[in-house]
Amino acid sequence: MLRLLRYLKPYLLPLLLAAGLLFAQANADLALPDYLSRIVNTGIQQGGVENAAPQAIRQEQMERVLLFMSVEDKAAALAHYTLVAQDSPDYARYLEQYPALADGPIYVLNDVEDAAMERLNLSMGRALLVVFNLEQALADPAKAAEMDSGMGFDLTQIPAGMDLFAVLGQMPEAQRAQMSAAIDEKFATLGDQMIVQAAIPAVKAEYEALGLDTARMQNQYILRMGVIMLLLSLLGVACTVAVGYLASRAAAGVARNMRRDVFEKVESFSSTELDKFSTASLITRTTNDITQIQMLIIMMVRNVFYAPIMGVGGIMRAMSKGSSMWWIIALAVMILISLVIIVFSIALPKFKIIQKLIDRLNLVARENLSGILVIRAFNMQSFEEQRFDKANTDLTATMLFINRLMVTMMPLMMFIMNGLSLLIIWVGAHQVAQAKMQVGDMMAFMQYAMQIVFSFLMLSFMFIILPRAEVSADRIADVLETDPSITDPQAPKEFPTPFKGTVEFRDVSFRYPGAEANVLCGVSFTAQPGQTTAIIGSTGSGKSTVVNLIPRFYDVTEGAILVDGVDVRDVTQHALRAKIGYVPQKSTLFSGTIESNLRYADKDASCEKLSLATQIAQADEFINSKPEGLESEVAQAGANLSGGQKQRLSIARAMVKQPPIYIYDDSFSALDFKTDAALRKALKEYAASSTLLVVTQRVSTIKHAEQIVVLNEGEVVGKGSHQELMETCPTYQEIALSQLSMEELL
Repeated sequence: MLRLLRYLKPYLLPLLLAAGLLFAQANADLALPDYLSRIVNTGIQQGGVENAAPQAIRQEQMERVLLFMSVEDKAAALAHYTLVAQDSPDYARYLEQYPALADGPIYVLNDVEDAAMERLNLSMGRALLVVFNLEQALADPAKAAEMDSGMGFDLTQIPAGMDLFAVLGQMPEAQRAQMSAAIDEKFATLGDQMIVQAAIPAVKAEYEALGLDTARMQNQYILRMGVIMLLLSLLGVACTVAVGYLASRAAAGVARNMRRDVFEKVESFSSTELDKFSTASLITRTTNDITQIQMLIIMMVRNVFYAPIMGVGGIMRAMSKGSSMWWIIALAVMILISLVIIVFSIALPKFKIIQKLIDRLNLVARENLSGILVIRAFNMQSFEEQRFDKANTDLTATMLFINRLMVTMMPLMMFIMNGLSLLIIWVGAHQVAQAKMQVGDMMAFMQYAMQIVFSFLMLSFMFIILPRAEVSADRIADVLETDPSITDPQAPKEFPTPFKGTVEFRDVSFRYPGAEANVLCGVSFTAQPGQTTAIIGSTGSGKSTVVNLIPRFYDVTEGAILVDGVDVRDVTQHALRAKIGYVPQKSTLFSGTIESNLRYADKDASCEKLSLATQIAQADEFINSKPEGLESEVAQAGANLSGGQKQRLSIARAMVKQPPIYIYDDSFSALDFKTDAALRKALKEYAASSTLLVVTQRVSTIKHAEQIVVLNEGEVVGKGSHQELMETCPTYQEIALSQLSMEELL
């Protein structure tokens, strides 16, 4: 996978932008449970009251609250509140907000920092809670009898109509310090959060005394939290869409560049490299393998960046809601990691063979489609069906095994998540009952736990996709890192001017890569311009190999091939092949029109040149018989043309190029004798000054050639004209007599 990282470099900025958006999305998603907790804790349970320190408090009530605060807390409280009376400049504004201001002065809370508010909440909460309980006890004798004040006197003994708070205010300082210590001791069993929560009813009672609509306050708080949650959700959706767009753009761009580079690399391959990679394998690597990489990039951008943020952020926020239940998340994470490791270890070996099975399936399908006529001719449909079924079954069985393994993961993950929810509810319920946790915090903790589990679930799917993509990446990198065996020289030479087209084989030997023996041994001859040099021999004698060495489809093992006295290895491949008109043994046409195939040799060729080339190749007759003429459609590989028609169009294509050297590799085999004779006659006149190299098995085609080279098992066993070889070369005599009578040969 690391071998292809360079393809991500052009898309580094979009990927970083996607990472930033994912960070924003993760924070938005992580904030939702916290706001839900606020709705439950503050909006529902606390009636929309957030703090134990009220926003406003009557002067009379403030004086009572200060009685139960230490000197330091009293000073801090007075510093954070401002007394508002009739002579205050903001009296009218506060009167509208707090109607009870008309009956007497009130204290209004200033803007307080979070740290100071946290301390003020505790001090005001304790004092308010004491005052509120005392007021309820004084109003209800039954409750006063049950209440243990812890202040050194019995509330039931206080005479009716006596102002208890006035009495407490006249206490000596030492007795009041003792009273404060007793209050602190009573609240020591409660946590800070529970003290604040317990003081909320007192704050609500004070708000009602100030004339505020507490029901409206509660509705406004819940609505405000709901709007924030909606906005966070919309932000998450927008980030998701943006990340999906950026990831898709980056992945598609990487895949496009990869396909382009693989195609260009294959275009530079010599026949040696093409023999190493099968056609079916190259097709699979260019399509399926690159698609795997494209999917991996999308998944990585979406999950690899997002899941860790969610996992780490979820753990941190969950600990803030219920630190005593950390072990539940740790247990779930350990189980998930164990499950992923088990599945990964089982599936990895299977992923490594999937791409090879796809190669095999493509190979069988390609052979069946290209050889359908042969299959039907020999009634081998059932055999080919079995062969395809075997490749298909092997791939299906492997895919089914992996899919079954993947299918088991989702139920197991859901089981873990449901079990985790039950465990959190069971443990959290005990925490709530013991006043160690609020209901909203328990709900938020459960949601954070689900988010943590889902983050590990997303990472687990990455571990499942990664092995197959890694195999695909290695296969693509193998192609891209394969160096062509035939390369241009660093300091290329140029052909002499004027160019003649002399081709000389000088003691040439050749061995195919990996072969144990030479195919050609010591081949030497010279093809002169203005002459036809024919190469003939039995099947497997090396005829096609000889002509394939001239345009450097392969490089010679020993010896040298010289064109106009220059070794073909000393010039660029483009310069060499620009001088050659090549007609392969198997005619290859491309989908398009007849004209587009002819212009393959020269895109700027005039219509007159195209017409002349088709006349020389004896192709004008069947072209003119078509209604569209040169605009007639050519199917893929020329499937809608006969073998003879394809050969004539291939010859015409070489004619359009008008090169100084022509190579015909058994290019007249599909032509009848009449067409063959007419074509050779026209060719001789048209290319009178060119060098013609003709590979053939027909003696009649080369009887009038100036030079005939006879090959047998890779060696030159005869060289000369037809008459000379009939007298001196037994191999040529044997070939000739097997095709023509003695009278025809003379």
